Amino acid sequence: MSGPLGGLNVLAAVTNIPGPLVAAHLARRGAAVTKIEPERGDPLEASAPAWYAELTADLTVMRLDLRCAQATVLALAARADLLITSMRPRALQACGLDWSRTHAAFPRLSHVEIVGEGGDRAGGAGHDLTYQAVAGLLTPPAMPRTVFADMFAAERAIAAALEALYVRDRTGLSTHTEIAIADGARALRAAYEHGLTAPGGPLSGSFAGYGLYRTADGWVALAALERHFQDRVVASLGVASLERPALEQRFIERSTAYWQEKARQDDLPLAAIE
Repeated sequence: MSGPLGGLNVLAAVTNIPGPLVAAHLARRGAAVTKIEPERGDPLEASAPAWYAELTADLTVMRLDLRCAQATVLALAARADLLITSMRPRALQACGLDWSRTHAAFPRLSHVEIVGEGGDRAGGAGHDLTYQAVAGLLTPPAMPRTVFADMFAAERAIAAALEALYVRDRTGLSTHTEIAIADGARALRAAYEHGLTAPGGPLSGSFAGYGLYRTADGWVALAALERHFQDRVVASLGVASLERPALEQRFIERSTAYWQEKARQDDLPLAAIE
């Protein structure tokens, strides 16, 4: 496949969400990616088959018993520039893909290791929901709309993979980088901790120019943070000032489609809530 990563060989021993997202991204950028799955397959295929098909469309997928097929796996590692894994450390050791062994055997092979918790806690059990819970990102009893921690960890792992390739290109040295999903979840909390989205903060809904409004047949999201947008909203909606009661009364008079078109015409930071 052509692209900026053409000629790069990646071995990805990954399942579920973060690792496959990384593998798919690198493949779309031109890398030749071989995805190793356990014999029973990737759980994502059973729970979200269309997404699994999308993420593996540009990959070579092999299903192996990693503990019994170490020779095959190591042969693939020998040809790879980059190894991506998303398993617990003891499982990684059991199939011979831990950093100490791969680095000794293949000094130019860089490794991006996705784990749940970092450091000494890397072997603990958990998934996106538990990492969001510990980070304080949940509002019970509502479940999150998406797997924020997993997807943010994938973005961090992509950056780590590109950084590893850059370092090796400059220095000739391979690197090992641990990406902890829990760390990413805690990082996602920063806007709340610094007051932006905390109760009373400017992005919490306390400011009328940044919030959700009911229309005649649905909802819209308004994000008029800058003064020029605020002035434009006041003029476009024909309200006396940017205050919640006036905006609520105005938005509910018309359909969502009407407000979408109004936003397009008047260049307002407004979108329908799907």
